[in-house]
Amino acid sequence: MGIVNIDDDLHDLLRRVSKVSYRSINAQATYWIKVGMLCETNPTLSFTEIIKRELGDAGVSAPSLAEA
Repeated sequence: MGIVNIDDDLHDLLRRVSKVSYRSINAQATYWIKVGMLCETNPTLSFTEIIKRELGDAGVSAPSLAEA
């Protein structure tokens, strides 16, 4: 594990967003990094499609609101 230097404004944003998403600052940064990598390597997929695919790969089936 290493240390990553980020801009103070980005760190403040991470801190605030992590409270809303109930993640630690490190977990929020990790989430953004992983999602960013998935978005960059799958440019034809939308964010929603990527998350749906990742949930499916994890064995999670979330019903759509139309089905609820």
